[in-house]
Amino acid sequence: QVQLVESGGGLVQAGGSLRLSCAASGSIFSIGTMGWYRQAPGKQRELVAALTSDGTTNSADSVKGRFTISRDNAKNTVYLQMNSLKPEDTAVYYCNAVIRTLVGVVRDYWGQGTQVTVSS
Repeated sequence: QVQLVESGGGLVQAGGSLRLSCAASGSIFSIGTMGWYRQAPGKQRELVAALTSDGTTNSADSVKGRFTISRDNAKNTVYLQMNSLKPEDTAVYYCNAVIRTLVGVVRDYWGQGTQVTVSS
């Protein structure tokens, strides 16, 4: 069993900051890419930022210069520092990780989602 547990969402005013965390636990052998996606009401889930195990980053144009993804491999945790938040960043944010389990299965895992609401 593998779990991703997110924390750090909430309500913030425009221009403010939030930091999301996502910790993976369970029968983990190794973790590849970890990332964050978001889904706003009535819209499709979209990639916010992703970080490979060797440090390569990919992020959406809409968040470049404002959001920073990082990870602590020793803690199996990925973070998303969100600065200069805008109302259009309001969404449910989901953590994602590609994990190889102790029995050799490789697949995507998702967190339960955390709500981020930015007021104008």
